[in-house]
Amino acid sequence: MSRRDLALLVPLTVTVLAGCRTAALNLVSDAVSKSGSSYASDDDPELVREAVPFGLKTMEGLLEENPRHEGLLTALASGFTQYAYAFVQSDADLADLNGQLGPARAGRERARKLLLRARDYGLRGLEVRHRGLREKLLAGGDLAPALAQARKEDVPLLYWTASAWALAISNGKGDMALVAQLPVPVAMMDRALALDEAWGEGAIHEFFVAYDANRSAAQGGGPERARQHLERALALSGGKKLGPKVAYAEGVLVQAQDRAQFTRMLEEVVHADAEAVPRYRLANILAQRRARALLAHADELFV
Repeated sequence: MSRRDLALLVPLTVTVLAGCRTAALNLVSDAVSKSGSSYASDDDPELVREAVPFGLKTMEGLLEENPRHEGLLTALASGFTQYAYAFVQSDADLADLNGQLGPARAGRERARKLLLRARDYGLRGLEVRHRGLREKLLAGGDLAPALAQARKEDVPLLYWTASAWALAISNGKGDMALVAQLPVPVAMMDRALALDEAWGEGAIHEFFVAYDANRSAAQGGGPERARQHLERALALSGGKKLGPKVAYAEGVLVQAQDRAQFTRMLEEVVHADAEAVPRYRLANILAQRRARALLAHADELFV
């Protein structure tokens, strides 16, 4: 082989190797971004609590090498949101019920930070799909034109980004600038609902069960609206998800001071078969845990 041939071959080889590395990185990123689905069927919440952070940090490391990978960005938005809500915020809520104000405040602050991290990954994912959308969402204002470009395939990113954003606001009520952003995640959820209301077997309706419980009828929410979302969420999941019932009892029934219905609904949750549908197993176990805590503190929730 001549020096001239070698000179031509070297850059070609480098290009091929770089292409192989990119392909391999994409394969690994694809595989890792889908690995979190195994947690949903686990029956040991504490095992999941300890395992999830390692998986999230692994994905963050891969993302540094592959910063526009939609699967990783979606998985990170989803993973940080679920971890922050299921374990960090829930611990803070329980501490609050037990009168432990210091741990409750610390837990909510940690949850807020984790949820904003989740939101930012989701915004990055939406930006990969729709250039300029991230900036428009962060700016607020007239969101309809910006969200009009979203399509059905964007619903997972819309859902996890909006969930993280709304939960961050809930955990950071002292940050008025953050609270003022609430119309943005709500508009994103409205758009997701319009695009695919059955997504996640009623997950979007579950969001509105909790959200509409804290709005009046004049604001577009209220008990009846929350009830409609509850019924639709249960229908779409075949009645196998327990979380919507807990959200309705905690939101609507506590506000209505309907202790009898509150007790009946949460007792149904506690005595349900959490193992009935494997893909809901972990979420249902956690819903039962929250239901038991609420029942144990019913005297403090009702006058």
